[in-house]
Formats: sequence, structure tokens, C-alpha cells
Amino acid sequence: MEPVEVIARFDAHGRLTPLSFTWQGQSFPVDSTGRRWQDEGGEHILVMIPIERVCELVFIPAEGRWYVRFFSAKPKVA
Repeated sequence: MEPVEVIARFDAHGRLTPLSFTWQGQSFPVDSTGRRWQDEGGEHILVMIPIERVCELVFIPAEGRWYVRFFSAKPKVA
């Protein structure tokens, strides 16, 4: 997992929804969110980014940080 900056919103029920993230200086909008779960490692959210890539964003509340995990080849950074 690699640390990333995430723009997210909380709804009225406190549910976290990522809108975009920045990885290696490039911004990736979140096209849609999928499965989510919480465990001792934090809140995990599967997201779809452009070019139909799925990745996992993980928010670790104790650190106040986000991380990304790519499941296929990492996107090319311009």
C-alpha cells in the first residue's frame, strides 16, 4: 500500500465517500465505489477509476491517513 491524498465527503450518517485521490502527483477521479468493509486495519473501499481500473482505498483513522492498493498494473503517471 502506498500513501495518497484523498478528497472525500461524509454524508449525514457519517459514511465516508472518496471523490478523488492523488498518487505520485497525478489526480484520479473516483468513478464509482463498490464493496466496503472495516477491520482492525481501517476502512477499506473498492473504487473504480478511469480506464476501468479497480483499486482499494484504505483510511486508517488512528493515523488520519489514506493508502491505495492497486490490483492490476499501476496507472501510468504523466
